[in-house]
Amino acid sequence: MLEELWERPPFSMDHMEKTQFFKKRMQALTIKHAEGCEAYGRLLDNLHFPFREIHEVWDYPFLPVRLFKESKLQSVPDEEVVKTMTSSGTSGQQVSKIYLDRTTASNQTKALVKITSEFLGKKRLPMLIIDSKNVVKNRRLFSARGAGILGFSMLGYDVTYALDEDMKLDLDVVKAFLDKHREETIFLFGFTFMIWEHFYKPLSDGKLFLDLSKGILLHGGGFKKLEAQAVDNDTYKKELNRVCKIEHIYNYYGMVEQTGSIFMECECGRLHASNFSDIFIRNPKDFSLCQKGEKGLIQLVSMLPESYPGHSILSEDVGEIIGEDDCPCGRCGKTFRIYGRIKQAEVRGCSDTYERK
Repeated sequence: MLEELWERPPFSMDHMEKTQFFKKRMQALTIKHAEGCEAYGRLLDNLHFPFREIHEVWDYPFLPVRLFKESKLQSVPDEEVVKTMTSSGTSGQQVSKIYLDRTTASNQTKALVKITSEFLGKKRLPMLIIDSKNVVKNRRLFSARGAGILGFSMLGYDVTYALDEDMKLDLDVVKAFLDKHREETIFLFGFTFMIWEHFYKPLSDGKLFLDLSKGILLHGGGFKKLEAQAVDNDTYKKELNRVCKIEHIYNYYGMVEQTGSIFMECECGRLHASNFSDIFIRNPKDFSLCQKGEKGLIQLVSMLPESYPGHSILSEDVGEIIGEDDCPCGRCGKTFRIYGRIKQAEVRGCSDTYERK
């Protein structure tokens, strides 16, 4: 079913077409995982969930994201697992483990490329990563932060790390990179807090200046650590523009449990669901569906996970749907905003869990 999507623009499905497509895909994935993952199948049996009889996308069962920390949820034999990813977490926290076979890993990569090319263009760009190369070590078992860096680095060339081993801005390396590519559009990637702490702050006093007026910045991982500094999304963009003249800054939302089918912020400041994903908002009291404009827990649906039952998960993030197929940017799909995590939930974003040594 995915083959059709590789040939289409990533935000081209309107509500009616997407609903019909997702009904078929969700049924196929739910049956596959119920049969392939013993823990998932047992859970559905114990709940007497009639998943073979469901006709609406929002009625398919969802898993609380925390279950991936507490259970081994895997739908393929061990010998088919080519990569194990772990979620971000602060010291002492349990982390999610996500088991990928070759098909799922490939589809996640293709979806990521498809979605981001809408904002970066189809040509690979010279890439500056606002992080240290030390993050990427074990290619078979690595964190969400390392997975994000590796995944996005495939979208660029001449990949260069802006921070040294001590997480300090390496000005010589950055200046040499910018001088080498001064006539080109630059792709910058990093996690929200790290960019602010280790890139913005060294430039904020005005003594240093880097011209990134031709740059495009993608960042994600959460704003929670910046709340104490009164830094929201608008402030973030304005301040980065002030210190390095960068204008094209896009936030994205996603998690390791559904790598690839990320939600990108458009030019109008709205987060978008692509052809590969959908969202619903759930009332935290009874898990009923919320209407547009009502706040609740974000349920994330992805048609990519085949090696583990991560196709429908309930996050611990609070959000609301803004609209569907009506964004001024012209892209189809639901648009939404995020208000942060529910109280007493574990901090888990790539930026928010980052701890200084």
